[in-house]
Amino acid sequence: MLTQSDLLTKKGVYIQQMFGSIAKVYDLLNTILSFNFDKSWRKFAVKVSNVAPDARVLDVCTGTGDLAIAYSRVLNSSGRVIGSDFCHEMLRLADFKLKKRMLSDKIRVIEADTLHLPFQNNYFQISAVAFGIRNVADLRAGIAEMVRITAPGGCVVILEFSQPVNSLFKAVYYFYFKKMLPLIGKLISRSKYHAYSYLPSSVLNFPDRYGLRAQMESCGLEDVKIYAKTLGIVTVHVGRKPRN
Repeated sequence: MLTQSDLLTKKGVYIQQMFGSIAKVYDLLNTILSFNFDKSWRKFAVKVSNVAPDARVLDVCTGTGDLAIAYSRVLNSSGRVIGSDFCHEMLRLADFKLKKRMLSDKIRVIEADTLHLPFQNNYFQISAVAFGIRNVADLRAGIAEMVRITAPGGCVVILEFSQPVNSLFKAVYYFYFKKMLPLIGKLISRSKYHAYSYLPSSVLNFPDRYGLRAQMESCGLEDVKIYAKTLGIVTVHVGRKPRN
């Protein structure tokens, strides 16, 4: 059985197994554990992307495809979204969701590792990720791949859990985040991989908002803007790839 320490190594096979074990309840738990804020966070990330209606968008670590769907809503008939993930169980659910919502003509999902994206340089106007880059084995390499496939002048968008800065709210939130969330997640998911104990631990071991901006800048992005949402529970980072 995988331990929390195993998961925190971010070894690809461990992360695949963990997400595969919770795939069927992933959407439900996202809604419950975020108090339904997750939808508005994705919508905001799309809004600050300044995405053109006919853009090509890549959503890495797409999971069940919710960010890809959010982007598709602002695109016209020429725009396209590709969602990539290396967890087969998640992609099966994403594909089912797209067919059910009749979005298969606008969104395509593929099985791919964020560290080795099967796309040519400068292909997408937007590359984005929601709550996934934290799980990539090599953070900087993952961001670098997103930058590589983004066209000059395009944007890399990262929506991720963060650490609140208000001390009073932080104390209350951390009690929920460290104690209640893992318990609720375990009861509903029945996962043997400690997925919802891993979540807060991975967030606390992840760079803060300024550290993440520094990582994005080190990969060549410029004018990286940080948007904090819901008292700093999550942040959206948007960086632009230079035109030359």
